[in-house]
Amino acid sequence: MRIVVTGATGNVGTSVLRALGQDPAVQEVVGLARRVPSLALPKTSWVKADVVRSDLVPIFEGADAVIHLAWLIQPSRDEATTRATNVEGSSRVFSAVGSAGVGTLVYASSVGTYSPGPKDRRVDESWPTGGIQTSYYSRQKAEVERRLDRFEAQHPDRRVVRLRPGLIFKGDAASGIRRLFAGPFLPNPLVRSELIGVLPVTERLVFQAVHAHDVGDAYRLAAVNAGARGAFNVAAEPVLDAARLGRLLGARPVKVPRAALRRAAEVSWRLRLQPTHPSWLDLGLDTPLMDTTRAHDELGWQARRSSEEALAELIEGIRQGSDFATPPLARGTGGPFRLREIATGLGARVGL
Repeated sequence: MRIVVTGATGNVGTSVLRALGQDPAVQEVVGLARRVPSLALPKTSWVKADVVRSDLVPIFEGADAVIHLAWLIQPSRDEATTRATNVEGSSRVFSAVGSAGVGTLVYASSVGTYSPGPKDRRVDESWPTGGIQTSYYSRQKAEVERRLDRFEAQHPDRRVVRLRPGLIFKGDAASGIRRLFAGPFLPNPLVRSELIGVLPVTERLVFQAVHAHDVGDAYRLAAVNAGARGAFNVAAEPVLDAARLGRLLGARPVKVPRAALRRAAEVSWRLRLQPTHPSWLDLGLDTPLMDTTRAHDELGWQARRSSEEALAELIEGIRQGSDFATPPLARGTGGPFRLREIATGLGARVGL
């Protein structure tokens, strides 16, 4: 098989390349990225391309499958820029898949595509996918799923798979995740249990996570398994709640009203102390818990690491400043003293 991967240099992309490189059914992997790394990976060649501007059809021609991962989390203050990549860029990928005659399209959806749902039971893939309306990330994920529905209806001969993972962590992505969500003012050495002490929590702070390498394996299975179609929820056990987060962080959970937490997030974002839009709190509190039975039964997927192990690896990675040799994940991407991060206006523009 020849498989093309968009967004190949990020947290998930590097894990997908790892998984594909180990599969004997895969002969060639083409990794697309706006900034091509000088990194050699098994079976992988790199192509510089931007899903917003590049002609994708020649790159996709001859591929057996395209795995579409390219997505912008930042700039959180410029929805036009994120929409151009996330929504319009995804549409360009789908169109190119159709024009190039690629037989299989695997799309990186998310738990964030779901409408508000329960935290006391699990929902399957039939739960409504209207998104969380206060979240630009969620609205865009939901809109792309509607566009993917149209592509699927127009191309019934193509195999379309969409994966909906929970939060995705690994130690190698720690520097990249810290840049995207915490910003330049978090000193890595302070991320240690003896210095945290108290953990603010609120009702419905219950979510699912999964290790990036396990997600990479789910994408591999979706691409090579000719019988896989439709949506699959992907998450590890156990569900992470306030008590487990407290134990992982070595901190005492303290209940805080949701409105107070959101206000604190909004104030710190507006003051440009951190780049994470307050709607990410809405996303975490309002999305449902997912039932992953279908991924286990039909994809044959199984998480090899627990959600606690994935989060613990990320926390230790942030403390250590762990990274990986691709531009989105490399420690040095933020520049000396993280000045390049500050120059982006903490979510005002893409500059890393």
